[in-house]
Amino acid sequence: MLNNQDFTRERSKYLGGSDLGAILGLSKYRTAVDVWLEKTGKQCSERESLPMRFGRFAEAFVAQEYANLTGHHLVQHEDAVTHPQHNYLQGHIDRFIRPSDEPLFDAQGKCLAQGLLECKTANPFAKQEWGDAGSDQVPLPYLIQCAWYLLLTQVPSCDVAVLFGNADLRIYQIPRDPELEALLLEHAIRFWEDHVLKDIPPPAKCEADYQHLFARGTQRMIDASPEIVKLIQELLRVQEQIEQQEQQVSQIKQHIMGVMEDAEILNFDGRVLATWKAPKPSVRLDAKRLTEEHPEWVLPYQVPVQSNRRLLIKTKV
Repeated sequence: MLNNQDFTRERSKYLGGSDLGAILGLSKYRTAVDVWLEKTGKQCSERESLPMRFGRFAEAFVAQEYANLTGHHLVQHEDAVTHPQHNYLQGHIDRFIRPSDEPLFDAQGKCLAQGLLECKTANPFAKQEWGDAGSDQVPLPYLIQCAWYLLLTQVPSCDVAVLFGNADLRIYQIPRDPELEALLLEHAIRFWEDHVLKDIPPPAKCEADYQHLFARGTQRMIDASPEIVKLIQELLRVQEQIEQQEQQVSQIKQHIMGVMEDAEILNFDGRVLATWKAPKPSVRLDAKRLTEEHPEWVLPYQVPVQSNRRLLIKTKV
């Protein structure tokens, strides 16, 4: 099995199932610019979060529970499945549904599985993002991922087994959708050929994209167009409105605090309307004192941190 370092290095060479959702602007965690930076080697994937690592760890458990519930035999195939015409379009599939004594691929490389399985873990509070068990109502990034794997393998359907917390396992089934597959293939080829191979970034969609694309500034000066002047005027107007609303919020909070005084709970009609409590004490490192008293301890652990550029409006127009 590929370790995390190998997997990160390998995935920069191809577009995979989780990349398509980001390219289409459907991911909450990555954008098309993030994918472009990764595939062009300009920025490595960020370190996996704890939920992501847990999902990888829990994959085997979810797969086994799925097998227990359905009676399906599952085959794990660690190599990526590659598109027959475009070797930069690939996918690592969690499990294949296939009898144990039968081959997974024929001599021509055609997938012979009856179906696919994707294993997921999710926060119980995210259940509203999913439909009824047995349906195809899964979050869009997962739907795109399954459709991508069905495109690569040409098998009839892909099941999604998701474990909410540690007590609720649900199974969803995603059938093939030729129109969606054609759309994904078109977008993937266009992204790779127009952006990755040509080393041209896709359009930025958020502030983070601009920070990534233009992390380093120069002392170059440009003239503002009338359109930009209007935008700056609008920005100043909106910022002033936000400041006024923040002041209003503060005044309302002060009034509520004045009513509660030393009370920690505010009730209304038998329900808790608000609380005003001190959080549990936290322990923090007094870095300033440590630096002053033992600078020799601190120096070996200091690393330079590049801050993001800040956009500041200097003059009202």
